[in-house]
Amino acid sequence: MHAYALERQTLTQLATHADRSIRWVRDNLYAVPPISVSVTPQPTVIIADTTFWGRSFGVTVFRSPSLKKNLWWEAVESERVVTYRKGRRILEAQGWNITAAVVDGRRGLAQVFHDIPVQICIFHQMKRVTRYLTRRPQTPAGQALRSVMLQIPHTTEQAFTTLLAQWYDQWKDFISERTTLIGTDRWFYTHKSVRGAYYSMKRNLPYLFTHEHEPDLHIPTTTNSLDGMFTQLKNKLAVHRGLHGARRYRIISEILSK
Repeated sequence: MHAYALERQTLTQLATHADRSIRWVRDNLYAVPPISVSVTPQPTVIIADTTFWGRSFGVTVFRSPSLKKNLWWEAVESERVVTYRKGRRILEAQGWNITAAVVDGRRGLAQVFHDIPVQICIFHQMKRVTRYLTRRPQTPAGQALRSVMLQIPHTTEQAFTTLLAQWYDQWKDFISERTTLIGTDRWFYTHKSVRGAYYSMKRNLPYLFTHEHEPDLHIPTTTNSLDGMFTQLKNKLAVHRGLHGARRYRIISEILSK
């Protein structure tokens, strides 16, 4: 299984090396029991995120960036807060002490870790704002807000809070403008993209600079450790195209357990 999952050898190559048929290799390959994570439970920060292959198959992973180990994972059809609750519950039952969590900012996810420090990945936050504004906002308000957003990795919580408040004071009337549909009482915010970008940052502000308040925990500001793991996972799995269901998840588990 190691050679198949991690060294990218195909069934044909393994069959040739073992002087056996491809069917024999396949049958025996998946008979090997999954390897469990062999790390002693201890205090650790965790990074929690989900990656997908297509729209209906993904895997949620909890990773310790300091240990450089994936501690727990589960196949999912969609990203749900309940899955993260389950992951935390299982790890703590095993004896792990989760000292802080780094998450991507999905709504409701911070509440899974409400009793410990939570850091929202600043890369995901900036990416989220960029989806609202694009890289080249058309309005002066959007351009100014993008400039504020770009300061997140380079500034402090106090300085960023001031910048965001100053932007709001200048543009609050702009993002409050409404457009009424002709002949109806229905309306919508005229500049909803800029408004959405602002409120996304305002809502997540309490979690963007958690690392400042807990320096002894060495909390990462991004989910990069896990994002890099996801990239490796997908690259290795791409060699074995056509795998589905339990067999695909078996290979994923083998890779994540290393």
